[in-house]
Amino acid sequence: MNKAVTDGINFTPAPFGDGLDMWSSVDGTPGSPTYDGATNATLIAADADFGLCLEMQKTQSVQRLRYMGEIPMLPGCYLRVRVRIKAISGQMPSVRIAGWAGGAGGSHVSGVDETGPLTALSEYGKVETIEAIIGSGSRTGVDMVWGRDPIYGHFGIDLTGADGGVVRVENIRIEDVTSVFHRNMMDVVDVADYGAVGDGVTDNSSAFEAADADANGRDILVPAGTYYIAQTITMNNRIRFEGHLVMPDDAILQLAKNFNFNMYEDAFGDEEIALKKAIQALFNYTDHEALDLNGRIVHLSGPIDVHGVIGNRDTFGTRKVIQNGELYASNNDNWDIDTVVASASYDTDDPYTLTDVQNIASIQIGSHIEGNGVGREVYVRDVDIPNNTITLSQALYRANANQNYTFTRFKYLLDFSGFHSMQRFVVDAIDFRCNKFASAILLPRNGKIFHVKDCFITSPKDRGITSVGNGCSGIMIDRCQFLSWEQDEAVADRVTIGFNINANDAKIRDNRATRFKHFGIVGGTGNIISGNHFFQGDNQGTSDRTAGMIFAAKGFKSTFTGNYVDNCYLSWTNEHSPRPDADDTSFGQLTITGNVFTGSGTETWFSYIRVKPYGTGQYISGLSVTGNTFKQFGSVDIDRVEQVTTTFAELDGSKTKNLIFADNQFARVNYVTQSPVNIEVSRSSNGSVWSADLADYMPFGLRARHVTAVVPEGPVLGSSGAVYTMPYALTELGSNKTQISLNWSQAVRGKVRCEVRCDDPIQV
Repeated sequence: MNKAVTDGINFTPAPFGDGLDMWSSVDGTPGSPTYDGATNATLIAADADFGLCLEMQKTQSVQRLRYMGEIPMLPGCYLRVRVRIKAISGQMPSVRIAGWAGGAGGSHVSGVDETGPLTALSEYGKVETIEAIIGSGSRTGVDMVWGRDPIYGHFGIDLTGADGGVVRVENIRIEDVTSVFHRNMMDVVDVADYGAVGDGVTDNSSAFEAADADANGRDILVPAGTYYIAQTITMNNRIRFEGHLVMPDDAILQLAKNFNFNMYEDAFGDEEIALKKAIQALFNYTDHEALDLNGRIVHLSGPIDVHGVIGNRDTFGTRKVIQNGELYASNNDNWDIDTVVASASYDTDDPYTLTDVQNIASIQIGSHIEGNGVGREVYVRDVDIPNNTITLSQALYRANANQNYTFTRFKYLLDFSGFHSMQRFVVDAIDFRCNKFASAILLPRNGKIFHVKDCFITSPKDRGITSVGNGCSGIMIDRCQFLSWEQDEAVADRVTIGFNINANDAKIRDNRATRFKHFGIVGGTGNIISGNHFFQGDNQGTSDRTAGMIFAAKGFKSTFTGNYVDNCYLSWTNEHSPRPDADDTSFGQLTITGNVFTGSGTETWFSYIRVKPYGTGQYISGLSVTGNTFKQFGSVDIDRVEQVTTTFAELDGSKTKNLIFADNQFARVNYVTQSPVNIEVSRSSNGSVWSADLADYMPFGLRARHVTAVVPEGPVLGSSGAVYTMPYALTELGSNKTQISLNWSQAVRGKVRCEVRCDDPIQV
């Protein structure tokens, strides 16, 4: 780059022969004294070495010679001022290149280097070449660093030392030597050329922005050094870093052209800071919707508080993505959980609030809550310190009016809980390498359509994905692997949980989970759960099993289809109901279809589908279990595939409606559950009452409520031959109400097929 060539700029001062009125004896500014008519300066017409030249005598402590023309100073342009000089007589002075830095409006720019290195003249008649390079950037070889503020200069020489000496000076030459520094890097704009100083202290914000403004598609180079950037900057051209940046937490580095993790690590020289700054930029600059981690492993010494990192918003509704890398929890005390025990009051009329909370300032949003009457996966959604109240993620089923609670705050690699609301955020192809130190993701308190896909949740210490409010509304968890650190732990000793859901419309699809205490706890409705494989046996050969998935909403309105349930079971509860005894809702609207249930090493009492009412008067209204395969391995057959867990109460069998348990396959199961069930009822001797007990067939030990068909197989015979009258049926007989009777008009014998149901098939 040479501005004299590319832009036609003339840097060369007028020769002395054009008149000494263009040469100042002070600073070169308009109106300053000149050498025109001065007694200590004259023109020499034909010097043997210089030809026409200036002869001057030193009469001042610093004898100045400045060209009064304004030589332009351009960012990225480096000028060399060169002069040849020789001593003629008298005291021999020292010589240096010097200048006066001019700013906008003709003002003087102070604080810059306005003199070059001194050279002492040592021999009369010996020609010495004096030179210095002036430029905006602090580069090796630049003698006078002027930065970006000067826009022109008055250049010349200074004579210092003893007075009285006479020298002759050849015409001063000024040339553009930028190419000395840029060599062949014509596509690069160096921030140093715009005044950037890599001392870690000087604010370089304006220098970076100026370089970006001039780049016009060229790359921006940040040379070696530490560059302090005090405020948010946006770089609209590609940038590369040899040096590093230091920025305040609230200052944003927005890279428009090469926005990815590698670039931010180059910028900051630290993986963790780079990730925080890249996330900050992702949420503050709309030109990129995804942050690519470039397949890198990012070591984290503590949780990433995403809301705190972003720092300037509580809600966010635009799709953003973090993808393609690994977040690695390093061994550090920052992952230690925080535990607080405090008393609080609870009223079922305000079921999502704890009041009169003691020590509330120590309780964090996102804390897990344990205590009497607290269901699984209940969290602190909000904390109101002035009013001593806590908002809960779920209601409590049987808490005392006042009692102690334990609040445990797990630590997560990505913590979004500071957001009041977030929508359409995506985590794609990330390995959350928790290493038994950290949990993986803590969702925002509210929001929609959070999407976790093609990720690994590896060895989470406590939780995989946690929802503390409604930030899980419409969540999608697709094609992820949940890998517990408890692979070698006995089932009864496990504590980790893959995920939990509070809100509605979750999509949990095609995931794999190994040996958690629970794969998932789903508290919302309207869910699609399909294609997942989760297994929870152990190496100890114990018969203990835990629930693979827990459905904690009664009106579940969900499908569970095409899953592989391995050595665990489904548990359906109402543990998040503030009034768990009978109310207007029931266990209903659940379809379980086309799944594989398998187990080994269990006891005969083990079963795969369990309903656990937390209060009395509960019943089933809307359950379809069809087309599933139930298969046991090992030496023990199980009795049934379904059961009611009666810790708190039985189901009310008198209210069962719309329950289908049909077309399933059973292997190594003693009793084949069916409703409706088609059974044979027969008598070899005459009798007017034919009885049958349906206890082996009725789901969940429910009643035999209706006989919907009776068809004779062959003739029904009485004492006088064939009988053509039909019997009437009585149902809900016996102590368990699982028996029926067919009542004939006379004593008969024979065989009929009888269809019996445990439910009212039509809900009104």
